[in-house]
Amino acid sequence: MSDRKGLSDKVKGAVSKTKGEVKDQIGNAKDDQHLQEEGKRDKSKGEYQERSGNLKDKN
Repeated sequence: MSDRKGLSDKVKGAVSKTKGEVKDQIGNAKDDQHLQEEGKRDKSKGEYQERSGNLKDKN
């Protein structure tokens, strides 16, 4: 199991990025600035989680 230390973070990151992209696109379609910003925050969170998972895999 030690070879999968970062897998959980990578999966969480992918989910956050996908959720963020959906919110961003819906916000864009509805002209909802708040929803777009929330989506961008989720995408950033997802990118951070994926990077964290990659770092854990390297250690």
